[in-house]
Amino acid sequence: MADFSDNIVNQRFRELYDALESSKAIKGKSDLANKLDTYNHVINSILKGKRNITVEQLSKLFDIYNVNANFLFGLSEEKFREGGIASGDMDAIPTSSMTFGGRSNITLVSDKVKAGYAIGHQDPSYLDDLPKFSIPSISGSNLIAFEIDGDSMMPTITQGDLVVCEPLERDSPIYDNHVYVVVTDVLVAKRVQQIRSGSEVKELRLISDNKIYQPYSVGADEVTQLLKVRCRVTSYAIS
Repeated sequence: MADFSDNIVNQRFRELYDALESSKAIKGKSDLANKLDTYNHVINSILKGKRNITVEQLSKLFDIYNVNANFLFGLSEEKFREGGIASGDMDAIPTSSMTFGGRSNITLVSDKVKAGYAIGHQDPSYLDDLPKFSIPSISGSNLIAFEIDGDSMMPTITQGDLVVCEPLERDSPIYDNHVYVVVTDVLVAKRVQQIRSGSEVKELRLISDNKIYQPYSVGADEVTQLLKVRCRVTSYAIS
């Protein structure tokens, strides 16, 4: 069985669990499991380093218990956002008013809501209700983090990683063989090569780093948004 005990997010989760329990914000594993829409054995497995906590579970922690996302990513020692551990009144606070501390300049699109992004991103209000966090070394506004599902970009990007991206304007330059998130009727992270007719980009060739997947092309007019990958946040320990 895989050992996830060296995963910084899981290590910090164990510290957070102890803090929540000692403060009586939770009554034990079953209580936390119920709040995170999972099972007692799942919480137990995460605490024992037998499985990773999911992005969806993290998102619920941030919203329900006022948790500082940067603590769980190992970027801060402050476990909770300003105001401390959430009280029973937290459910009355709109999600849109919650942030993960700091600049809170990165919007989190978890795998659960990612399917609606291809349509939803064109509505400015779509991102308003999604959780936000910050990474001290990553500046910029309107950054978006996507949870990666699948192995097509391994070993560069692994299953469950978050990629922090910057949306590009239509006239922004594109660099061949760099990694982008490409939005058409679906959303994928791929290396991009431009296919031109004269000076005009007609298609984008999308290339996986995992060579079992064949490259394919999409028409430039099919792309509704292109986002440059700035960095990734991984739950895998360095070996």
